[in-house]
Amino acid sequence: MCINLIIINTNWQNLISINSDIRFGKPIITGTRICVSDILSWLANGMSYDEIIEDFPELKKEHILAALAFAANRENITKIIAA
Repeated sequence: MCINLIIINTNWQNLISINSDIRFGKPIITGTRICVSDILSWLANGMSYDEIIEDFPELKKEHILAALAFAANRENITKIIAA
């Protein structure tokens, strides 16, 4: 059995913030009102990095990678508790 491990070395903590006064406390790209979930939805719907950046020029590739790293981290720490 071969396991491939990809390490995302994006320091998302410096690029993503949560503020209850902005977008109802959803995680956003710091300095914008763009939610991590927005970026994930655009990617899930087939938008490329370049298309996202063209539509939202305040974003850079590292912001998109930070959104992915943030989501991966959340998924990694999510635990299911059996009832």
